[in-house]
Amino acid sequence: MTDPAGQERRDRRGGPGRGPRALVGGRAEEAFDLDFDGRPVAAESGQTIAAALWGAGILAWRTTRDGGAPRGAFCGIGACYDCLVTVNGRPNQRACLVPARPGDTVTTQEGTGHADLAV
Repeated sequence: MTDPAGQERRDRRGGPGRGPRALVGGRAEEAFDLDFDGRPVAAESGQTIAAALWGAGILAWRTTRDGGAPRGAFCGIGACYDCLVTVNGRPNQRACLVPARPGDTVTTQEGTGHADLAV
């Protein structure tokens, strides 16, 4: 498909191998995958982790300390802490504020995100 200027557009996921995704304002957006709980999730430069997860249809990526209730993004501005995830081994990262980067490994956070150190 081509845009009005005659430049080729790529599909939503950027096609094989990712690379430029689509022309936005005359510039190409870079698309890539991040790893979420062992599966690839499409993301693009400038997107937060929460936006990438939402785009993949993933609405919950944390459980509460008491009761294990699922949580995802709620406020979207970093005020509520409902969207906490573990990013590259660092727990308690607010997915709505952390930019998605190529090679990121994101995992569902259970409870506080810290291992139980009681022996």
